[in-house]
Amino acid sequence: MSKLSFAVLAFVVAFSGTASAQSSDTRGACKADYDKFCAGIAPGGGKIIACLNAKRDQLSATCKAALDSRKK
Repeated sequence: MSKLSFAVLAFVVAFSGTASAQSSDTRGACKADYDKFCAGIAPGGGKIIACLNAKRDQLSATCKAALDSRKK
């Protein structure tokens, strides 16, 4: 494996772990809000995040903070 291929592979693996951790953190922080406001929304294409953002003024502080951390 060339050095460039290894570097690209390492970057992809590192980035996917970070994205997955953020997604998992948001899921846990927003579960109650999702159940309350967006339960009928099927996952995929950012629809759940869009629903939560549309209900932002009604969300818990924990969920708002998790959504804000996704923007960074």
